[in-house]
Amino acid sequence: MQRKILWLTTALLLPLSAAAQNNKTSDAAAEAAPLPDSKREQLKAELKTEILEELRRESSTEAQPASPRKPRLTIGGYGEAVASRNFFSDDYKKYQDAHLHKGESHGRFDLPHVVIFLGYDFGRGWSMGSEIEFEHGGTESAVEIEEEEAGEYESEIERGGEVALEQFWIQKSFSPALNLRMGHIIVPVGATNMHHMPTEFFGVYRPEGENTILPCTWHETGISLWGMLGRQWRYEVMFLPGLDSDRFNSKGWIHDGAGSPYEFKIGNAYAGAFRIDNFSVPGLRLSVSGYGGNSFSNTLYPQTNSRYQGVKGTVLIGAFDFAYDAHNWIVRGNFDYGHLSDADMITAFNGSMSASSVSSKQAVASDAIATGIEAGYDFFSLSPKLHDQDKRFYLFGRYEYYDSMFKTHARVQHYNWCGRQRIAAGINYRPMKSIVIKAEYSIGLLNDNSYTYTDSNGVARTGHYNNEPAISIGIAYSGMFSR
Repeated sequence: MQRKILWLTTALLLPLSAAAQNNKTSDAAAEAAPLPDSKREQLKAELKTEILEELRRESSTEAQPASPRKPRLTIGGYGEAVASRNFFSDDYKKYQDAHLHKGESHGRFDLPHVVIFLGYDFGRGWSMGSEIEFEHGGTESAVEIEEEEAGEYESEIERGGEVALEQFWIQKSFSPALNLRMGHIIVPVGATNMHHMPTEFFGVYRPEGENTILPCTWHETGISLWGMLGRQWRYEVMFLPGLDSDRFNSKGWIHDGAGSPYEFKIGNAYAGAFRIDNFSVPGLRLSVSGYGGNSFSNTLYPQTNSRYQGVKGTVLIGAFDFAYDAHNWIVRGNFDYGHLSDADMITAFNGSMSASSVSSKQAVASDAIATGIEAGYDFFSLSPKLHDQDKRFYLFGRYEYYDSMFKTHARVQHYNWCGRQRIAAGINYRPMKSIVIKAEYSIGLLNDNSYTYTDSNGVARTGHYNNEPAISIGIAYSGMFSR
């Protein structure tokens, strides 16, 4: 700044000095006439004005902070801690002998998901993202009681590792409309897979329907191409390995087919997935997604029996979901429908596996369905002070219907208890954007809840499945923290 002022002063005084010098030498016989006082004062005033203006501009520039530099390292994540009191039995025969388990209850405390996200921007369009997930407090191996295997205790390995690597990808961004992502990626099928952070749904647990019939969170190693077309459209297409049909089952349909108990993912069959989001209406997102791929060949067990020649186990899934967030309302909904070809042959093949196999050896349906809707209103919006403090208090309700055995082949045993309606109501208190405290009451209403059984005297009787009410509370956070 001092250099600028010195330069300006010099530039203004030089003409005055030159004029005075010229006046001294213009006439050798006469004495140089001095500049008039009015001219001299005018030049001084102009010089003072210019110097003050330069000082003002310089001071204004120095007072503005430097533009923040975009951080290269991003740290974030999400986590949930929950507690439930379930007013129904947790006995493995609660459906087989429901009449013997009326009035029972049990409680659970859990850490469903704790995730750490690390991302890095290498520059020139290259970036990296990773998510390390701790499910239920740590490892992904657990001892469970099998409902359809005489209540045996079995060690279940959901994936081949103690800690799940939910995401790890390298991305090259050519433009907002064209991004190539390679590595372990979220499969963008359904509402919950794409929006699975605990601040993106009202319930204490993830929406039960999608979380039952679909892998959730569904992540696979593959290649994804995605982008934003203006501000109204987002697209994504993905190439990935197929599901493993030897791990399909009655209660969860294809849910367990995405994981692998091995140190690698079997890739004998391939699949594709897509998603399209539209944001044309302010506050509203409309989305369609889908998946298609074969599954029967994705096994390590030999398929030498000619009976299974030509069996593909093609999985087809179509999904629609939406979210509306405006005028102090949040409304979300989803509809998912899936079809599995050769479900009867897969049921027979899995049932023939040895007791030491990773298969549950259960009946598998040909079709599954899940649909739900939830709505919540922010009552803190009625108080301008609380609303301006970015605090929210939602009273919400949710309804969903799902059935992992919606349709079955004539040769496959059908379980009525796999289909149910679920109704929930509760609150979400958000003291700030990244933290939410939840509480809800829910009840599961089982489909066609009558069944037959034989009493101790050998008489056939009709029983009814027990509905499944519960009270749950939880606290969660989600956010990205750059450094």
